[in-house]
Amino acid sequence: MALPFRKAISKPHFPAPIPNPSLITSILQNLNPQNSDYEALKHFSSHLTPNIVINVIKNLTNHPHHALYFFNWASNPKPNPNNYSHTSSCYTAITDLLLSHSLFSTAHSLLLHSNKLSDFHISKFINALGHRGDIRGAIHWFHKAKTFSSGDCVFSLNTLLGVLVKVNRVNLAKAIYDLVLAEAVVEPDVYTYTTMIRGFCKVGLVENAMKVFDEMRCEPNMVTYNTLIHGLCKKGDMESAKRVFDRLEGSKSCEPDVVTFTTLIDGYCKKGDCQEALNCLKVMVDGGCSPNVVTYNALIEGLCLSGNVDEAKRMMTRMRLNGFKDNVTTNTSILKGFCIVGKSDEAVKHLKEMVSRGMKPDVKAYSVVVNEYCKIRKPSEAVSLLREMVARGTKPSVSSFNAVFRVLVDEGKLGEMVILLKQMPRMGCMPNFVSYSIVICGLCKVKDMMEQVDELVGNMLRNGHNLDATMYNCLVGGYCDDGDEEMALKTVYDMINKNFVINQDTFCTFVKELYAKGKAKEVETVFEEICRKCPVSDADKNDYRLVLCQFSGRVEETEEH
Repeated sequence: MALPFRKAISKPHFPAPIPNPSLITSILQNLNPQNSDYEALKHFSSHLTPNIVINVIKNLTNHPHHALYFFNWASNPKPNPNNYSHTSSCYTAITDLLLSHSLFSTAHSLLLHSNKLSDFHISKFINALGHRGDIRGAIHWFHKAKTFSSGDCVFSLNTLLGVLVKVNRVNLAKAIYDLVLAEAVVEPDVYTYTTMIRGFCKVGLVENAMKVFDEMRCEPNMVTYNTLIHGLCKKGDMESAKRVFDRLEGSKSCEPDVVTFTTLIDGYCKKGDCQEALNCLKVMVDGGCSPNVVTYNALIEGLCLSGNVDEAKRMMTRMRLNGFKDNVTTNTSILKGFCIVGKSDEAVKHLKEMVSRGMKPDVKAYSVVVNEYCKIRKPSEAVSLLREMVARGTKPSVSSFNAVFRVLVDEGKLGEMVILLKQMPRMGCMPNFVSYSIVICGLCKVKDMMEQVDELVGNMLRNGHNLDATMYNCLVGGYCDDGDEEMALKTVYDMINKNFVINQDTFCTFVKELYAKGKAKEVETVFEEICRKCPVSDADKNDYRLVLCQFSGRVEETEEH
């Protein structure tokens, strides 16, 4: 007789797992995409939705073959009680993933066999190829789109033009744009025109941009207007920018926004016309458009560069009263303004106030004051500020160091200059060619410094910088001043071998030194090598001969034989 409780313990029932994307992703990552065994996924078939499929694909960003395995299974799961089918968003998600891994033929085959290949999806191929730098491939796909869609391929056109503009191939973009207009197969839209306007403005061809704008067959949108106004302002053509702005104001579909006004204000300020910029601000505010931080910063910088620091400070106060907090960019403009009007002490004081307010000045802010210290011949204060920057976690710019080096050379503080040059790497900034050139040429002008120069030249070469003609001339002069004719002679031959031309002053110093050491023959040989190997004009050869005559005491024919 069966026990009464046997039925209760016969076979447990486990509900199907809840199909969350993370669980499916985890299962897929442990499967072999080449294996067609879908047993591990069958529990999810009755719960699939487009949202789940898209999220699983996004979770498999680094596993395109696993994602494709899942996508193919989900398109025809067995059994499929809910008749699930992929939406266009699902196809977009899998296409994006495949293209991001350069699986172009796989994506093409998938879309073609699913009858989902469209102008929109082809535009994604064009964009992916453009991202890889394959311009020819992108153009090939555009022509394929024209054939495939019988000309209804404005997505592909706009994407191709965008790709070309991004890499500054504006002439090629224009050729394709002109061909499209001539063929009258593809109908350009507002994005087509705007892309061409952006491209022309990007390379400074604002006249071409205006021509495209005037010939538009559809209404411009705000992006179109703002792109063109920005290009005109960047070029400094404020009259044309204002005409486009006036057309925008008369438009029924668009009206100027904060970007439009800020662009105009910045353009006027960069032209030095701060009064017109202030008038534009008034129009902006009266029209109900509120300025933002960028607007105020453009005005403040313009006022400072024109020397009107007091008005700039009032504008900063107005900015604060309107609820905007001034930032490092705002205060850097104030620093520039103080320096322009010669108020160095005020600039230093303002920099300290920035720090005391908890603001962290950036390299641009510090550089303004460092350069001002150099301008007023206070290199010690400039160096102290460089060290303060490092202590506060800001890496100085190499241009700031170079400004200090120039002043130290002029002040004759060569020891401090060399120490600072050697300390640059520990201060977070490597010397560049200009750094070495300033220091080395400065040392070459002082007697008994060539040993130090040799050490720095070695450092320079190890850091990947080569000597140029100017530095070679400095070295030759330095060796001659130190009476080291052997190193002077070696350096001149290095110059000749590298086709660098020795200048007349250095040649005069060199000849004088070698004649004094009784090495007239070496001088003659050097002269012959210069004439044979270096790009020296006939006039320069005659000048060299005059120098030789001066020191040899011989009267020689100076005309070319």
